[in-house]
Amino acid sequence: MRITRDLDDGHAWTLHEGLLDDGRRVFVKRGAGDVAGVLDSEAAGLRWLAEPRAVAVPEVIAAGGGTLVLEWIDTGPATAAAAERFGRDLAALHAAGADAFGAPWPGHIAELPMDNDPAPDWPSFYVSRRVLPFVRLARDRRALSAADVALVEEACDRVAEVAGPPEAPSRIHGDLWSGNLLWSHGGGAVLVDPAAHGGHRETDLAMLALFGAPRLDTILGAYREAAPLAAGWRERVPLHQLHPLAVHVCLFGEAYRGSLLTAAGDVLAL
Repeated sequence: MRITRDLDDGHAWTLHEGLLDDGRRVFVKRGAGDVAGVLDSEAAGLRWLAEPRAVAVPEVIAAGGGTLVLEWIDTGPATAAAAERFGRDLAALHAAGADAFGAPWPGHIAELPMDNDPAPDWPSFYVSRRVLPFVRLARDRRALSAADVALVEEACDRVAEVAGPPEAPSRIHGDLWSGNLLWSHGGGAVLVDPAAHGGHRETDLAMLALFGAPRLDTILGAYREAAPLAAGWRERVPLHQLHPLAVHVCLFGEAYRGSLLTAAGDVLAL
């Protein structure tokens, strides 16, 4: 393989376009030290999401030693037909399920480590593995005050009460904001950069809403036709956004503090 173009160096890793000996274009991520673990986690998540053959993900061509080589995806517009198909396919991915809430590999979201150890139920998993570790990291980075942390902890105390009917673990992407949803030139959706694990299916839907995925209403309509959601799912969106907003406070500081505290207040109002 040879690198043909450098794409971006604004991350803890570098991004490149490459060319294999057989002529295939590939997407390459490289990083040293702790970043190697991030890339290994991404490779494990992509392979796991690919198993049910429900939603397209890039083929993992090679992984290890601080390098991740993926199938190249030519992107195109988000058509209504593609959005409808993606809604159904995402429902099928979730329905493929997981062995537990968690995953059998070390987790990461962006460059931050994430605890994937299993928990007996989703509320305890979400609070102890997803929300509170990042809220406390944000406090340690002085992006949240003690009062801010107390508010989110109060919201976490209500998770079991307001989470809706218990569901079995779903096979979720885990970081499904609009930037991790590519629309291929052929018209289909392709999922990239997962923080994959066994989780709650509403988490992926709430992430799609967080920064406004294109044709979101079409996606959600098709999803709900294929896999109806429990009553109150719209009201629970802020609950499922606590984790990504806490992560954003850790990564980007106080710019996301207000959104996190608003979401916590919305959870307390459920």
